[in-house]
Amino acid sequence: MHVFFNGKITEIENAVLSPFDRGFLFGDGVYEVIRYYPKKFFLLEDHLARLRNSLKELEIPAPDLSSIEQILNELIRVNNLTDKLSIAYLQISRGYQFPRRHAFIEEASPTFFIYVENFPAKIDEMKNGVKVGLDEDIRWTRCDIKSTSLIPNILSNKKAVRNNLAEIIWHRNGIITEGTHSNIFFVKDNTIITPPLNNFILAGITRKAILAICKQTGMESCERPVNIDEMKTFDEIFITSTLGEITPVMEINGSIANTGKPGAVTIKLQNEFQKLYADFVAP
Repeated sequence: MHVFFNGKITEIENAVLSPFDRGFLFGDGVYEVIRYYPKKFFLLEDHLARLRNSLKELEIPAPDLSSIEQILNELIRVNNLTDKLSIAYLQISRGYQFPRRHAFIEEASPTFFIYVENFPAKIDEMKNGVKVGLDEDIRWTRCDIKSTSLIPNILSNKKAVRNNLAEIIWHRNGIITEGTHSNIFFVKDNTIITPPLNNFILAGITRKAILAICKQTGMESCERPVNIDEMKTFDEIFITSTLGEITPVMEINGSIANTGKPGAVTIKLQNEFQKLYADFVAP
């Protein structure tokens, strides 16, 4: 397996991280996951813009990203993934610092790591829908930063796995925020609704694409706070993410959603989204 590590593509065995790297010690870093549809990375510039914003908010110096597309494509090539649905994982930590101190030094050199892997589409989930649960959002107040500090996500996601759920949807004081690795949408009377962006919600790339599709196709949409008491009043519910694209929610916290099958609005959005990436990667 070949990876990108601090300026060069190398075999994974050569990517050696110091135990004094702040990413290892503090989770002091950011990341992105980008979908590769043969033969192109989808919405790459949107992902890079979010990456730069996360770096800026954490005051981590941004590495040179001018050649990132060539690096990603080369990683796909050398790992024999050119014709396979895959993902790229990018992580940038603040870098090495000794001795260990909470206060970071300005001159630290960031650690930049990328790997790629084959990651097939979750066809069954996208076609037939999933069950999700609700949980109190216990994260910090800067969830708009795509930080590598993911302990709340890990714990909630483990709760989902133990209960045979695909996702946990968080709420703060009864107001829905997002999932452990997804944004959430609701449909009422053919209007598509999603919580507005704030410091408790990550600006999902697929979320952004869905809202753009709504605007382009004339589908009604709005961003507004959603209370957990409203859950049973919606006609359809779906979640969005880079890896899950648009996934219908069939059950939330034990209550049937979408009448137990994917709704018409959700299916229409799935079709429009497939057209979007098909046009995007077309030669």
